[in-house]
Amino acid sequence: PGDVAVDLMGRGDGAVTWRVAWLHVAPIKSLAIQERQRIVLGPHGVEEDRRFCIVDEEGRMLNAKRVHAFVRVRPEFDEAMRHLTLHTPTSSVSGPVELGDAVAVSIYRRSVPAREVRGPFSAALSELGARAVRLVRFDEPGEGVDRAGDGGHVSLLSWAALDALAQAASTDGPVDPRRFRMNIGIAGIAAHEEDEWLGRPVRIGEAVVVPGGNGGRCAVTTLDPVSGVSDLDTLAALARYRSAQATTEQLAFGVWARVERPGTISLGDKISV
Repeated sequence: PGDVAVDLMGRGDGAVTWRVAWLHVAPIKSLAIQERQRIVLGPHGVEEDRRFCIVDEEGRMLNAKRVHAFVRVRPEFDEAMRHLTLHTPTSSVSGPVELGDAVAVSIYRRSVPAREVRGPFSAALSELGARAVRLVRFDEPGEGVDRAGDGGHVSLLSWAALDALAQAASTDGPVDPRRFRMNIGIAGIAAHEEDEWLGRPVRIGEAVVVPGGNGGRCAVTTLDPVSGVSDLDTLAALARYRSAQATTEQLAFGVWARVERPGTISLGDKISV
């Protein structure tokens, strides 16, 4: 992603164009992020984004904040999302996506209908998390997104915001955007310029979205997206350099948006407000 962003921002030739720097989705909430060359944005976001999640025995959604090791699991689906392989740090399990019993998932103060996924997946995740968990699939797309209840099905973050955070945190190198699990990266704008887009239609490729608020960050962002180890105090850095800013949520980093016009978005696509 770093090489892509440098190229898109035109560093070295003076060109400044707003473009898509990265595209990220998480088909299974809390597991490893997947990088995409292209996404199809529907009325409820990317259909396969956060379509599955992991729940405890009471049906409560479990994220990497509670089980750090989840970010180390890489899911691999076929194109139709009917066959799944989970690559854990020690092994891999694979099988068809067959749905079983109905489950009411407690997620972000909402109760969302889902169905348990049969096969070896829940056992593998239970072993990793050292507790009994179940893999489930939401009945409808978009339900696993953090701000789905507010209509926010897609998220945006500027590349320059990552640079500002790296400076505030005094890191030795760039901050990996996968820490923040945001769908669309923006190259060519100033750090946090996306905060100024709230309520304004933003065209990205074929799609149009309308940012509705900031994304408040949590402890998951302190985890390295590969190792799952908490190695960067992102929250302290945000508190130091963002606390005086007027934002809709505390420890704000990036924005969430509703989809006004669906369409395809590709790496390098132009962005305009």
